[in-house]
Amino acid sequence: MRILVTGAAGALGRVVTTGLTDRDHEVVGLDLVPAPEGWAGPWYTADCADPEAVEAVFARHRLDAVVHLAGIPDERGLRESLESHTVTTAALLDAMVSHGVPRLVNAGSNHAVGRTPRAELADGVLTADVRPRPDTFYGVAKVAAEALMSLYADRHGIDAVSCRIGSFLPHPESVRGLSTWLSEDDCVRMVEAALTTPAPGYAVLYGVSANTRGWWDLAPGRALGYEPLDDAEDHTGAVVEREQDAAEAAHVGGPFATDAFIRPAL
Repeated sequence: MRILVTGAAGALGRVVTTGLTDRDHEVVGLDLVPAPEGWAGPWYTADCADPEAVEAVFARHRLDAVVHLAGIPDERGLRESLESHTVTTAALLDAMVSHGVPRLVNAGSNHAVGRTPRAELADGVLTADVRPRPDTFYGVAKVAAEALMSLYADRHGIDAVSCRIGSFLPHPESVRGLSTWLSEDDCVRMVEAALTTPAPGYAVLYGVSANTRGWWDLAPGRALGYEPLDDAEDHTGAVVEREQDAAEAAHVGGPFATDAFIRPAL
């Protein structure tokens, strides 16, 4: 497949572009910064919130799919969050419709449902069919991006998979991370499954590894062919308990659901 990867220079993007290339996919990179040293494929330094810049990339390549990883990874005001996560998704979807690109895999977030109290979870596991409960404006923008994906799936027949990523790190760094960790290898497995599963329509999966203490339902991902192999439990010896662990465990969004993130929208 020829795949456009946005945010290709970021921590997530570098892992995904390398993994997809190793699996014999052709990757076209796009980011706000120049290509990393050693990059050998096509690269565009552009803002994917700019529809004209996005259109120019699509016009130069016959793409099979888009993996949208670009976006500010932390909390900002509402306008900036929507621009970073929702407007970028809209620009990509419009270009996909114009050029007949059939599939989008989006870096969604657990923060789209982060205000869900863990005490409300049946059997302690969050399913993918719960109502949106964002914990921040970042989470609101991720919910809005999923709504756009659903709209374009219904209107235009695009296959759109939102991967609600947990804690993407080389190894878990907190007690919460033992439940929410997504390993680098499982991340690549997840993205390739979302790219290649037959006719998913609009779908949501939780981007986490097969963690013994996992809070989120792996069944939606497995239904799309994502079979995680790693377990955060292998790293328990490196995780130190902290005073804030109990507060971070109260909601599925962890620290993003605490009072520290409360701020005006505008």
